[in-house]
Amino acid sequence: MSATPVTDAWLVVPLYQEASVIGDVVRQARATFPYVVCVDDGSADESAERAREAGAVVVRHPVNLGQGAALQTGIDFVLSRTDAAYLVTFDADGQHQVSDAAEMVRRAREEDLAVVFGSRFLDRRTRPGLLKRIVLKLAVWVTNRSTGLRLTDAHNGLRVIRRDAAERVALRQDRMAHATEIVAQLGRTGLPWAEHPVHLLYTDYSRAKGQSLLNSVNILVDLVFR
Repeated sequence: MSATPVTDAWLVVPLYQEASVIGDVVRQARATFPYVVCVDDGSADESAERAREAGAVVVRHPVNLGQGAALQTGIDFVLSRTDAAYLVTFDADGQHQVSDAAEMVRRAREEDLAVVFGSRFLDRRTRPGLLKRIVLKLAVWVTNRSTGLRLTDAHNGLRVIRRDAAERVALRQDRMAHATEIVAQLGRTGLPWAEHPVHLLYTDYSRAKGQSLLNSVNILVDLVFR
């Protein structure tokens, strides 16, 4: 955890059916990032209530629109309702680490970066399964060819985006295709960016939900058909 609260950034957390974990995720995050907005994307459980009880601002979609739409709603909220210098896209399932997010914001400030992309492949701390690694590497290859950027991890949801860069994001894709779309839009800004090593935690909870395999399949489908 960062010793000093990060008060110039908001966490943007897309939220769908994560009632059992989102309270802890938000509470742990707010020890470092006081400002958190969760975009509940039509959850049928108590995700929104648990997030609000933990201290997050909650914006709700009445129906499920997809993670891309939830991210765009969160970005729009930060830009229109706050004066934050940065926003941080952050997953709801507990796989991202707050310490990584805080370090990425610090780096953005110190190096005058408009975007800092988290990468699980810049060191050996994160150990995805074989299928996950293969699909993610394919995603990197396709994303780099289609966006002109050279990333090592194209589908990592942990990103720091400076306000001027966020103003140029207008996501239209849902599901996992938005991850390539946001990279392309940020790349077209011409603003300075960097990757930063992060440690993704593949938890018992995420494995029990089958998220690792399901997300791998979703990424592959989106790459082939979109």
